Amino acid sequence: MSTQPLVLVADDEPRITKLVQIALSEEGFRVVTANSGEQALQKAEEVRPDIVLLDIVMPDLDGIEVMRQLRERRPVPVILLTAKGSTADKAKGLDLGADDYIAKPFHPDELAARVRAVIRRSGGAEPGAGVIKFDDIEIDLERRMVTRGGELVQLSRTEWLLLQHLAANAGKVVLHTEMLTKVWGPEYRDDLQYLRVWVSRVRRKLGAAPGEPGRIRTFQGIGYLLDVEGATTKPAPGDEVPERESPALIG
Repeated sequence: MSTQPLVLVADDEPRITKLVQIALSEEGFRVVTANSGEQALQKAEEVRPDIVLLDIVMPDLDGIEVMRQLRERRPVPVILLTAKGSTADKAKGLDLGADDYIAKPFHPDELAARVRAVIRRSGGAEPGAGVIKFDDIEIDLERRMVTRGGELVQLSRTEWLLLQHLAANAGKVVLHTEMLTKVWGPEYRDDLQYLRVWVSRVRRKLGAAPGEPGRIRTFQGIGYLLDVEGATTKPAPGDEVPERESPALIG
């Protein structure tokens, strides 16, 4: 059985699916195509792809609805293909859990890089990492769950990986380049605006008011810190709770 990642791409424009298929096949991916949302759901069930690329505008089911139904069946990374200027669709897609979006027309090299980056960051959590509690938030690093006020917080895969990295280094300043490299890959290490957008999204999910940092503090020009002062940390069995120290830089 091939170990090459399997990509499912759904778009009602044959020239787009053909372009994606050629570009990704040349980069070593296996590619399956669908020309509608319903067909994408059917093929996803049949072939269980490693990642799905969805056009937002399709005649039967749009990409956002297809993504929602896919996520009800099993976790799978999703990249939305969007027309330039559809800012509202992009924002809605990211809020509903898309891992990334690519605007049309796109360069084949950018497409392959984005797909690789999303697949790379779709790995699991660190085992034995424990539970961090502060305010009404509980972050379970091992079970990959976040609750707020006892209610489950819905996070996209990207939001989770970002919060996971901050929580695993709670009380320490994580450098911009470290976060970008860990979560998105080395090709994103200088994309600070991209990082700011996602940090803002995580802040809101943790209950911070718009424009307020909440528990994720900004160190201008350096990085971010998850401030858990006064929080409780429940270690995994066999782990010890380290004494709190002054914030330290990592990365």
